[in-house]
Formats: sequence, C-alpha cells, structure tokens
Amino acid sequence: MSGERTSTPIDRIAEDWVDTLTRLTPITGTYIGREEAHARLNDFSPAGAEELAEAQRATLAELRGATAEDEVDRVTKIDLTAELELKLARHEAGEGLRDLNVIESPTQQVRDIFDMMPSDTEGDWANIAARMAAVPEALRSYRESLDAGVQRGLVPAIRQVREVAAQLRRTAGMSPLIQPRTGAAPAAEPAKGFFAELAERAGESVPASLRADLAKAADAASSAYASLANFLDTALSAHATEADAFGRERYELASEVFLGAKVDLDETYEWGIEELARMVDEQERIAGEILGEKPRKGIVADAIAHLEQDPARKLHGTDALQRWMQETSDRAVAELGTTQFDIPSEIRTLECMIAPTQEGGIYYTGPSSDFTRPGRMWWSVPEGVTEFDTWRELTTVYHEGVPGHHLQIGQAVVNSGTLNEWRRQLAGSSGNAEGWALYAERLMEQLGYLDDPADRLGMLDGQRMRAARVVLDIGVHLGKQRPDGGGVWDGDYAFDFMAENVNMNDSFVRFEVLRYLGWAGQAPSYKIGQRIWENLRDEAKARAEQGGGSFDIRDFHRDALKLGVTRLDTLQSVMRGELKG
Repeated sequence: MSGERTSTPIDRIAEDWVDTLTRLTPITGTYIGREEAHARLNDFSPAGAEELAEAQRATLAELRGATAEDEVDRVTKIDLTAELELKLARHEAGEGLRDLNVIESPTQQVRDIFDMMPSDTEGDWANIAARMAAVPEALRSYRESLDAGVQRGLVPAIRQVREVAAQLRRTAGMSPLIQPRTGAAPAAEPAKGFFAELAERAGESVPASLRADLAKAADAASSAYASLANFLDTALSAHATEADAFGRERYELASEVFLGAKVDLDETYEWGIEELARMVDEQERIAGEILGEKPRKGIVADAIAHLEQDPARKLHGTDALQRWMQETSDRAVAELGTTQFDIPSEIRTLECMIAPTQEGGIYYTGPSSDFTRPGRMWWSVPEGVTEFDTWRELTTVYHEGVPGHHLQIGQAVVNSGTLNEWRRQLAGSSGNAEGWALYAERLMEQLGYLDDPADRLGMLDGQRMRAARVVLDIGVHLGKQRPDGGGVWDGDYAFDFMAENVNMNDSFVRFEVLRYLGWAGQAPSYKIGQRIWENLRDEAKARAEQGGGSFDIRDFHRDALKLGVTRLDTLQSVMRGELKG
C-alpha cells in the first residue's frame, strides 16, 4: 500500500460520494475544505434526509457491483459499504427525527461550522454572510424534522431539550436565566450573540455594503436561534420523553456506528467495571509516589489537592493555556518526528486554539485537503474557569495532537498518492481514532514523556474517566445493574457516578454526563478502541516472537497508520492478515 496508485473504479465511486456529500451536506464540504460549500447549509428536513438516503442507496448499489483491484480497494469497499448501510439503518429507524443532543446535532453543527470557515478575504466574508443568511432556513428545516418526529412518537429526552434550548439562547445572545414555558418568545439581553460578534470581526477590511449584509444576516441567524429555543422550550418539551436511556436496539446501532465494529455489550460492561478498578489501583500507587506514602483510601484526592497547591504546575488565563498547549505540541512534533515517527512536513504544523464556545470539552479538527487550513486542537473553556493544571492536561495535548489525532488523521490526509479523498478525509470510526488517541497517551508514558508521577497521575485521571464512561454509557442506556448494587442505572445516578470517578470541576462533569446521555455509544468508543489497538499490538508482537523474529513497534505503527482511519473491524482484519473481499 505504498507509492502512487492508479485510480480504480472503486476509488472513483468513493470520490463521487465525497462530491455528493459536499452537494447535499455543505457542512461536510466545509469540513474537508471544499470552497463551493462555504456559502450554504444542509437541508435538515425529512425531504432533505430522504434525498440523502436515495443518494446513499445509489452509491451502495454501485459499490456492491464493483470489483476490488487491490488491498486499498478492499478496505474502501468494506468500509464505505458498512458506513452507507449504517446510515441507511439510522434513517429508516427515524433517528434523524429526534437528532438533538448537547454536543453533536444540527444546532451545534450549524454554529460550529463557522469556526472552520476562512475569513481572510472579502470573498471569505461574503461566504460567511451568505451562510449566516441561510441559518433561518436550515433551522426551519430542522424544526420540520423534529415536528415529524413528534407525529411518529420519536422524540428526544427532556433533559437534552432543555440543555440545547439554553445553548441556543446563548448563541442568540439571549439571557440564559429565562426559561419560558409560555408561547411568548424570550426577551433579549443587550449582550451580543455569536453571530453578531462574528459579523463585527470583519471590521473595516470589507466594504460597507458587505458589513451591512453581515449585520443583517447575523440578526436573522440570531433570531432563528432564539425562535428555535422558544420552540424547544414550549412545543417540543411538551412531548419529550423523561427517559434518558436509548434501550438495547437503538444502542446496538449507535455503538456500531461509533466503533465500526460489533462488540458484546454485556461482556464489555463487565470488562469496563474491571478496567475501572485497575485504573483506581494504578492511580493510588502513583498518588503514593507523589506523597511518599503507601496506597490507601482517599490518597488520590490528597495527592490532587497537593498538586493543585503547586504554583509551578498552574496556568492562569486562556492566553497562558494556549501558549502552553502550542509549546508542548511543537516540542512533541519536533522530538517524535526525529525519534519515533516519520511525520510529513505538511502536518508538522498543528494550531492550538481556544474555542469561541464555552460549552466545555477539547477536540481536534483535521486539516483541509490542500492544507490551507491546518489541523487544530480546540479547547472550549467553560465560563468562569480561569486556572488550569499542567499535570492534568499534558496528556490531553498528546491525545489531540502528536502522536494522537493529528498524527493519525493528518497522515491520512497527506497520503493522497494511495488513498482516495473519502479515505483521507471522511472514512473511519470514533473507535479507531479515539482508541488510537488513548493508545497514544499510554505510548507517551512508555516513551518517557510522563516520567513525572504528577503527569502520570493526570494521564491516569483521563484513563479512569474513559473507563468510567464505558460503565456509565452502557449502564444507563441498557438499564444494567449499578456497580454499587443500588438497583438499575438512571440518568440521575450517572452524575453521582461520574463525579466519583473524575477530579474535574462541576461544570465539566455536568457537560460530560449530558453528552453521554444524549449521544449514546460515542463515549465508550475511546476505551474500547484502545483495548482493540493494544490487543492488536500484543498479537503482532506474539506472532513475531513465535516466528523467531523480533518485534519493532515502529513497524507496527507504520503499517497501521498508513491505512488511514478505518472501521475497527477492518483494522483488525488487515492487521491480522484476514482481509477478504
């Protein structure tokens, strides 16, 4: 799979699918850097969803009739077929009619895509103005789907409805304190919302006529967000379900979407409980190193309290956080690019950013296909959070940057001589990508980058959180018995359970649990993916040693990363030499 390849019929099917997605889902087009998509937004209506489904069926038929010419084709065919089948299964189950959660549903997709738009030229600002002007229609089409869901009895949970309504008001510049329960629209505060602030950033760099268009479009977009917030708080909330749980049938589909593999959910739940216990034991040992004591109950909290009093390990303000992130990332790229990985020049730049939102969470966005937009690490800092502990966050930089997401995803984008655009930009699963990123955290420990016990404790804090998410997510959505023997899981217990297993502020815990409750199956994909990556590495080592050879982990990493991001079941088949098709 090295060197230049001649484009095959399967490559062309995949490339055509990227063109179709760019046309029908312009948000996807902007994500991969397609300029022709920048002025438009998706049609989220039932009719728009059916048009997309028809395109998926047509592409699937083409793909099934095509013959793979090499291993690259076999991976493309297997992965794209599975993705299209899963998307159609979600469509036919009506999931798009209740697609509402606090992190990744149409309202966030519409707002967040503006963060990825270029804003250097007058033409860029004209695209921003046109896309802002399209916001009212996009949200109207989304509301049409939510209305259709109500008619079919497919509704989101009330907890998600209320939280998203609050997000919408913040985006619109409305007071977060107003919780309307009548038909009246909430009153606006004098404070500007996201779109008004975005329009003002154009400043004097654009003509007065374009500034006027931007202001008008921003006002329309803000009003649309305020109107949708009122709809959620009144009409939709009257029908929303009280239950947070997805149930087994919905959860099995969601889990496969995010993992790119089917797993035994009941076995995975029990493994998650065991893995969580292992993380606790390991944390207690490291805490003992920090305090010079033997492990005991409560020692982790004491070690954290000790570290939080260390001024040398603390950053003050988001400017200091951004500088530290960038310096840490740059150092990792320079050093690992010399000693451990072949890092192409195109991805030796990673921009560390403070996100314009305040929702909580840290995330990565990949480079555009031409690298005019580099890979970026974003930190969405909750309102009021002004201090950051380096010992807690060091491993996060490695997770999001190098050798984590940026190395894996960026390297796939670079590999244009072998992989088609779909493989480089859109293929894969959360289980593969997030599993690799957790695997990368442990790798950095093994390479000596976390030799400081405090930094290892921070890494373990994150690993413990990811193990807790396996238990929480599967437990809530499948109605499993709680690990404390207190009965069946529910959303309320989830908040207490998470607070016991992470050492983060209340706003972080709250957002994280709300995310799991509304975006079922995504959170466990991290730790499950890490489990599969580590199993594959251990299997490769055992095969090498059984054959009388030696195992070079750099060869393992090279062979795995050159695939790009795939489904986890495809990754396993390739690395085990079992790929068929």
